[in-house]
Amino acid sequence: MAEVKVFGAWGSPFSRRVEMALKLKGVVYEYIEEDLSNKSPLLLQYNPVYKKVPVLLHNGKPIAESLVILEYIDETWKNGPSILPKNPYDRAIARFWARFIDEKCLPAMWTACWSVGEDQVKAKEEAEELLKFLDNELKGKKFFGGDNIGLVDIAANFIAYWSMIFAELVGLQLITNDKFPNLCAWMDEYLNSSFVKEYLPDREKLAEYFGARFLKTSAAAK
Repeated sequence: MAEVKVFGAWGSPFSRRVEMALKLKGVVYEYIEEDLSNKSPLLLQYNPVYKKVPVLLHNGKPIAESLVILEYIDETWKNGPSILPKNPYDRAIARFWARFIDEKCLPAMWTACWSVGEDQVKAKEEAEELLKFLDNELKGKKFFGGDNIGLVDIAANFIAYWSMIFAELVGLQLITNDKFPNLCAWMDEYLNSSFVKEYLPDREKLAEYFGARFLKTSAAAK
């Protein structure tokens, strides 16, 4: 039997992506929790370039970066539903939106949540402009890929769960039904999926962890 290990962190949306994809494919794996303030020698050995989680270890061979890992999982394990579409064009489009989320939306939303004053106002406007593209992409769809959860949905787990907790912590209304009706409908569908629920960190624990971080950031900004 193939040996599969995941080096991750409990509160990381990127680690959770990998676990969700393995669950979707029915792959049995060993999970190894990393302390990101004191990274293990194995993590540094397996991901010497970025030195971060997640890392997938398959038969002793490491794969880093969550989107890369998701594609590897889809190509390696054929059982279970496909994570990427079969059609080459649709696959390219899915890759495009997944990268758009990681490279554009997540940094903008993170900045909007953790900025203050005029910087936060500007960051919120920038994030909303980007989220409009996702809302438009979801018109007439249950999920980004259609009727089933796929690559883009898994990539957008931060938007559906983490970002809402962060926004609540700082008193920011970022994703509302009046501005983003399609995105909000998708979030409801996605978060109510039984297998998604299984791989979401405890909301209270996550809020407590990042709430403490927010207080430190606020204190430093004064």
